[in-house]
Amino acid sequence: MNTTTRALLIACLALPFLAACKKEGAQEQPAAEAVQAPLTAPKTDSEEEWGAYLVEVVKRNMEGVTSSPYLYTLPAETSADFQGSYDRLVEKAQTDVQRGITEGNLLAYGGPSSAKMADLVVAAFQKAQPASMKGVKVLFMGKTEDNERVKAAVTPAGVDYKFVEVK
Repeated sequence: MNTTTRALLIACLALPFLAACKKEGAQEQPAAEAVQAPLTAPKTDSEEEWGAYLVEVVKRNMEGVTSSPYLYTLPAETSADFQGSYDRLVEKAQTDVQRGITEGNLLAYGGPSSAKMADLVVAAFQKAQPASMKGVKVLFMGKTEDNERVKAAVTPAGVDYKFVEVK
């Protein structure tokens, strides 16, 4: 065994001990609570503003997520080729859900049209197998009136569902 291989082996074996030491030290110092300002949804149909808003909401809801999130968003219904964008995103979302999402992932849905996004989520989960997505977090960002129908569509798959009201 050459010197480089030995050094790598020793480093790998030492990592769990270093991680344990770091955890103990972190427990001794109280964590400072970061106060986050409440988010307000954009009042325009700007894709850039909505994109930034949705990303921030997702960032604030990443607890327990161990992989990069799936973010599904639509442009405003008044945009050119909205129907084409909607149809393509429905197809992608259906394929993702049918293929299976592993534990520790987040599926986030949001955009300027809460009703259309709710339609998309319902369509995406139509063929999901019962209890096939345990440990997967689903985040729906929309209006209160769309919450229950989205919740009813995703719950049978066994997801951890969270609703964020777009104000």
